[in-house]
Amino acid sequence: MSEQQSGLELRGITKRFGTFVANDHVDLDVRPGEIHCLLGENGAGKSTLMNVLYGIYQPDGGEILIDGHPQHFANPKQAMAAGIGMVHQHFMLVDVFTVAENLMLGREGGFVLDRARATAKVRELSERYGMPVEPDALVEDLPVGVQQRVEILKALANDARFLVFDEPTAVLTPQEIDDLIAVMRSLRAEGKGIVFITHKLREVRAIADRITVMRRGRIVGHAEPGTSEAELAELMVGRAVDLRVDKEPARPGEVRLRVRDLRVANSAGGVVVDGVGFDVRGGEILCIAGVQGNGQSELADALIGNITPLSGTVELDGVDITRAGPARSIAAGMGFVPEDREDDGFVASFSIAENLVLNRFDQPPFARGLALDLGAIADNAERLRQEFDIRSQGVSDTLASLSGGNKQKVVLARELSRELSLLVASQPTRGVDVGAIEFLHKRIVDERDKGTAVVLVSTELDEVEALADRVAVMYRGRVVGTVDPRTPRDVLGLMMAGVPYEEAVAAAGPSAPPGSTADSPTTTSGRRTP
Repeated sequence: MSEQQSGLELRGITKRFGTFVANDHVDLDVRPGEIHCLLGENGAGKSTLMNVLYGIYQPDGGEILIDGHPQHFANPKQAMAAGIGMVHQHFMLVDVFTVAENLMLGREGGFVLDRARATAKVRELSERYGMPVEPDALVEDLPVGVQQRVEILKALANDARFLVFDEPTAVLTPQEIDDLIAVMRSLRAEGKGIVFITHKLREVRAIADRITVMRRGRIVGHAEPGTSEAELAELMVGRAVDLRVDKEPARPGEVRLRVRDLRVANSAGGVVVDGVGFDVRGGEILCIAGVQGNGQSELADALIGNITPLSGTVELDGVDITRAGPARSIAAGMGFVPEDREDDGFVASFSIAENLVLNRFDQPPFARGLALDLGAIADNAERLRQEFDIRSQGVSDTLASLSGGNKQKVVLARELSRELSLLVASQPTRGVDVGAIEFLHKRIVDERDKGTAVVLVSTELDEVEALADRVAVMYRGRVVGTVDPRTPRDVLGLMMAGVPYEEAVAAAGPSAPPGSTADSPTTTSGRRTP
């Protein structure tokens, strides 16, 4: 059998959702014993393609072949039976089940689960692939990195020959990412064919045997592992992109935001922000870093007033806004870029012009008494459209018609079109292409340089390192330390796992650079949390 026939092939895969073409005649092949990176920004069509492969979606055109034989997968169970395994970005585990029970889901014989057999299988696979996991541990008690091992073991338990890793590093610390890369290399050595989906250029260059780049539903190029990040970014975007953030050292002024002993509960009543305190001065960017789900989102919502804290205080320019609510916080000089722009950042059916005045439509010059001044609203939109390079046919276009990057430009343009004391930006570049990221980063730095205090919440360490003047690391609702952005990644990664700064430095080896501190006077204690 020829090399082209040995392995996994996708030929001419096309997938439509209504009039939207998510995959447009895509060809991709995966050979046994290789890691094939599928690179592209969110929305490029990568996950849709893999969901077709896994039987979650049915293709509108094209075919799937294994070892030269056509395959038709009506559901994931059929794909698994053919030797395809998938490790999803959002884990498909039952939290209240043990590791062994999760491994056997869908593989039970009759009505009785053979727990002894399941336990033995976990131990066998754990030892074989170097992924230690306790079979009787409840999934909800496991760290995120170990939960991901369980996902991988589930796929291997089904004798998968080809494994798809869909954005697997999104919820991992740097150390856990290193562990995952080691696991993937061991799987490759065993002859597994791996598709690694990501948008992170650093990870691609660290592990890929081959690289395929997607943009807008199509394959736009192939690259070798030695290809530079700048060249990969250009393939992804279609033009040259400056990946660096040029910024001068911060010149902090007076304290503008003062947070003290803030405690916030989630909708289920659990405390997710536990005694957090910090100051942010005008002219500096404080980045709140950490793995997703450690209270950062709730902290941002509490600052703007979307959530009322259980206790503690939030002061902006000396005024207590702890329970002011969003409208009064905005009136006090706060700008807010929400984590979920689709639900909280704009109204998709409204025009660009309307969305750019959502928080000021009832104020001059956009309103005259009870009547809107449509001319002023249109003039404002055209000015901001040009200033923020919002790509559209006109300001009457709806937000629903724009790309993710242009939608985010509208949100940022609206917030930065007035004088601010504080900008809170939560995951401001999530789902945005590299070119738009370049622009958004520059505008955030420009706002800092105007004297605005900036709180940036991000799970992307590259973004944190590029923009931060100080980094506050959160773990399980607490700030374990506030450090210099030049702090080594190994140290930051350990802090993201709950290790206090001094212990993280000792464990990681290298000394922290000058200016790093375990805790500033305005952070909470660096205690390890349970």
